[in-house]
Amino acid sequence: MTTLRCAVVGSGNIGTDLIAKLLRTPGLEPAALIGIDPASEGLRWAAERGVTVTDAGVDWLRAHRPEVDLVMEATSAIAHRANAVLYGELGLQCIDLTPAKLGPGCVPPVNMDIALDSADINLISCGGQATIPMVAAVRAVTAVPYAEIVATIASKSAGPGTRASIDEFTVTTAGGVRDIGGAGRSKAVIVLNPADPPVLMRNTVFCAVAADADRAAITGSIEDMQKQVAEYVPGYRLTAAPSFAKETLRFPDWKSATPLRRLAISIEVEGAGDTLPTYAGNLDIITCAAVRLAQEIASHRQGALA
Repeated sequence: MTTLRCAVVGSGNIGTDLIAKLLRTPGLEPAALIGIDPASEGLRWAAERGVTVTDAGVDWLRAHRPEVDLVMEATSAIAHRANAVLYGELGLQCIDLTPAKLGPGCVPPVNMDIALDSADINLISCGGQATIPMVAAVRAVTAVPYAEIVATIASKSAGPGTRASIDEFTVTTAGGVRDIGGAGRSKAVIVLNPADPPVLMRNTVFCAVAADADRAAITGSIEDMQKQVAEYVPGYRLTAAPSFAKETLRFPDWKSATPLRRLAISIEVEGAGDTLPTYAGNLDIITCAAVRLAQEIASHRQGALA
């Protein structure tokens, strides 16, 4: 199998963690870690492990295009919108870990196939990667006229890129809950918890489902999806059995043709601890998703050449 050479743009927490995962993943290779700060701890860490590093920013790619097969963007939504122009000019496919949403959104266990040939593939957000699979699992059994997700992360795990993209997080994640998860209407909320010691990433998914929906089938679908995500994010787990409310759910601004009940799903994500504390599951889940997608892109390109 041909090795896919991946340039990681952004030398902060997410970019550094990506390099650690690429170094141990067969079929993938870190071509470079690209930053803009010569004093970056991420650049120093990667250089010590034999990875090519540069503080020249994405312009480095112009002179080194033949050495790169794929770009992974780990900066911010604003930075990615600017950098994407150069990637397009150089003909470089990009996995975007910011919520810029310039290309199709992708959640590996739900819709990975549709994004493999796209120039810019968006991974929504950490909250999207954690919760959209659960909405999709419910939608596989019954209609979901409304879904709401709340992602709570440790404040210490939210770096400058995350904080600069919070508005995009809510919009892009809510869109992913609809477009990928299959909900009719949606809302997304992110909470930065300053607790000390820091808390693990916790996510709550609320789905409106028909009162007479098959609860056993829904629960089974949720449990199956949890196992699929845990194959590439080992710390991804349900913290309780899915809970179906007894009371009828009512919305003040619209009516449903059938009575609805609220379904609550609770998920916790513990990080692998590669370069970050284990409480930073929000960072781990999106870097794991990026690596999983890159593996599939490598296989897809190999198949196209066969």
